[in-house]
Amino acid sequence: MKTKRITFKFHAPDAKSVHLAGNFNGWDTRSHPLRQVKTSNGNGMWKGTVYLEPGVYEYRFIVDGVWHDDAGSVEGWTNEFGSFNCVIWV
Repeated sequence: MKTKRITFKFHAPDAKSVHLAGNFNGWDTRSHPLRQVKTSNGNGMWKGTVYLEPGVYEYRFIVDGVWHDDAGSVEGWTNEFGSFNCVIWV
């Protein structure tokens, strides 16, 4: 199957680190760090790109060690901890 380039974004102007974790990386909280980029509105946007095969993936962001939802996600599923995982269809 052909992989697709997927860019994840998270707005966190005061964060020192932002990571992406999901079922595509075994929920590893350190393997996918995002980088802070400058935008026309100033600092605070973090971005990272992953290559995923077609399918359905669950994910969340870790900001300075705390789990966060993606405000831009339109779908979420309840996880085993009683919170939600964001969902992306590739």
